[in-house]
Amino acid sequence: MIPNTFLKKLFKTTVLKRTLFFLVSDAVIFSLALYLSFCLRFEGLIPKVYLGQFYVYLPLFVGIKILVFYFFQIYRFTWSYVGLYELIKIFKTQTLGSLIISTLILFLAYNGSFKGFPRSIFLIDYALSLLMAGGLRISKRVYFQSIRYPGVEKKNTLIVGAGNAGEQIVRDMKRAKESPYLPVAFIDDDPAKNKVSIHGVEVVGRRGNIPRISERLDVELAVIAMPSASSRDIRDIVSYLHKAGIDEIYIIPGTREIMSRNISILDIRKVDLEDLLGREPVEIEYAQVETNLKGKRILVTGAGGSIGSELVRQISRFDPQMLILLDIDETALFHISREIKEQHPYLSTHPALGDILDKDKMGSVFNNFAPQVVFHAAAYKHVPIIEDFPEEAVRVNITGTKILGELSYKNGVEKFILISTDKVVNPSSVMGASKRVAEMVITNLNHKETTQFVAVRFGNVLGSRGSVIPLFQEQIRHGGPVTVTHPEMKRYFMTIPEAVLLVLQAGAMGKGGDVFVLDMGEPVKIYDVACELIRLSGLEPEKDIPVVFTGIRPGEKLFEELLTAEEGVESTAHRKIFKARIKEAFSQEFLFLKVEDLKNFAKLQDVPSIIRTLHELIPTYMPNRPDSMIQTLDHRLQTLD
Repeated sequence: MIPNTFLKKLFKTTVLKRTLFFLVSDAVIFSLALYLSFCLRFEGLIPKVYLGQFYVYLPLFVGIKILVFYFFQIYRFTWSYVGLYELIKIFKTQTLGSLIISTLILFLAYNGSFKGFPRSIFLIDYALSLLMAGGLRISKRVYFQSIRYPGVEKKNTLIVGAGNAGEQIVRDMKRAKESPYLPVAFIDDDPAKNKVSIHGVEVVGRRGNIPRISERLDVELAVIAMPSASSRDIRDIVSYLHKAGIDEIYIIPGTREIMSRNISILDIRKVDLEDLLGREPVEIEYAQVETNLKGKRILVTGAGGSIGSELVRQISRFDPQMLILLDIDETALFHISREIKEQHPYLSTHPALGDILDKDKMGSVFNNFAPQVVFHAAAYKHVPIIEDFPEEAVRVNITGTKILGELSYKNGVEKFILISTDKVVNPSSVMGASKRVAEMVITNLNHKETTQFVAVRFGNVLGSRGSVIPLFQEQIRHGGPVTVTHPEMKRYFMTIPEAVLLVLQAGAMGKGGDVFVLDMGEPVKIYDVACELIRLSGLEPEKDIPVVFTGIRPGEKLFEELLTAEEGVESTAHRKIFKARIKEAFSQEFLFLKVEDLKNFAKLQDVPSIIRTLHELIPTYMPNRPDSMIQTLDHRLQTLD
């Protein structure tokens, strides 16, 4: 009995075995093609004169074709993955081989060696050789795509998008042995593609026809194969799929993620909230950003946070000389520094554990590393918590920013970029007011000659730590209810990578004293976000998971603005970045005097004085606080106004 190990070795595919197989196969194919050419030319009865010469013609035909195939590396093709590119190359190679043969034989015929050779043989042999050589090479792929593998349960799959991405996905679905997808139809809004068949799968209608088509074809899941689609289009498609009762909805990555590479079923993933809210493509001027970052020593504060860590990831791609990661959270700092060292082992990365309020420690960071660019992302950002501890907002968001700003111009930093928020506009929260004062601090510091100070405002980012999205997801995992403060509460949303890319662009554009505002798109109702997250979990809002309204919390507004009525906006070279026209109402001396007052009030935890001083600096600040003392103060301030 032959051992299994011997059989495995015998039938194991190697380059040599594959090459020999195709060499022998081509020799047989080309011999058969020539013989059949004579048979067809003479209707099955080959005259003896030509039959006798057949063995003379045969080595010439077979030898030249095999040599041409070998020279153009046809024998390097992998049998299982022959596609259009390989077939086109076979066509070109076969054409060249036949031209060489016909030229040679016609030349010999002119000299009498092959006189009387039937010229129609050239064309018939060419067609048969091309058909059989190409057919052999694509046969394995056709076989694998035509059979169903036992034990692999396939689901009827609707492909939304009949473009290049859709074609690649369907091709891969049919080729992969273990693919769980059975493509049954395409959906595409382009009327020119209607009724077109792609790899045997027909385009059957537009997105509005999804419910009807889904019922007719018993669709079980859908794949959205539209990498350049906007979030609005994806939301619309998902709504039709939900109407059709399709809960399994998948998508391929956006254009920015896949760039120019081919797409496969390995790229398919479940639709998430970022696809529905933050998929607008963000383009930046890479050369301009690179000039601002390449070869520079760059300090990122709050490097372990949601925005800070993404800043670190994106900056590391632009080949800085050194990256200094500053954070007070040792665990977060450990994780981001390890990640960057693993992904960019040759980048000089230095974690710095410390508090931005520790002036001596911050001074040593600047002295030791001499940063040229500072991205200041360290801040307290959670509105309800900061309403309970306004003194901490003063300490970190205002005093911490002033410390870092002053150290920056004293140490010759080229550019300082403050990460700000849309909550600075007509603030109703201590957090928003404190960040607005931080903006005022850095724009006043910009009068120094050495450092350009820039602020960048944007709204909510999807998935940041402690934000509403992770909270909703946790509530859904626990069976609800999902808590929303108000049915009309709206917020701007952007993904963290998109926001950070625009921050890098704005930072590169800033000339000093600029406050940039990012175009956040259209605001979205928080209630709609909650409902969509419930649906993405395969459940129905109100039916499976209740949504409960809890009331607006202290410091919150129904709607966040990006600009005050007084500010106005100027366009920039980037369509998603605008510059706020801000006229500072106070001298630097007065501003810094009030900042010092705030610092002292924070030490004493004198909340009424903090609120009063913030209102003096920001007349549009109207505190939304429940305690009677502050409400009385608000009333008095409004009366004075």
